[in-house]
Amino acid sequence: MAYNEQLSKRIEASLHYFPKDISEAITQKRMFGGIVFLYKGKMAIGVIKQDLMVRVISAKMDETMKKEAVRPMDFTKKPIKEYIYVGAKGIKTEEELQFYIELGLEHALTKV
Repeated sequence: MAYNEQLSKRIEASLHYFPKDISEAITQKRMFGGIVFLYKGKMAIGVIKQDLMVRVISAKMDETMKKEAVRPMDFTKKPIKEYIYVGAKGIKTEEELQFYIELGLEHALTKV
């Protein structure tokens, strides 16, 4: 199944809000049947089917799981640690999308 290319384009358009040293360090790679965005080689966010996939630091998982349209990433039929899916209802606005991009980048920054 193809991934939501419109969502991928929204992410790409949002990257210009970040400082150049961050936005230029982000690359894309096909994974999980979709596309993921990596910061210096570390996965931050992605688009899997129709959902936004986000890596979240452990300390923010409980709080993030309470947000609208958020669920554990269960790509392998069981939740994967520090990964979430966000459905369309959770990223209706660019501000909501930006929040999750920043959350994913925060996780990636802890890994570089």
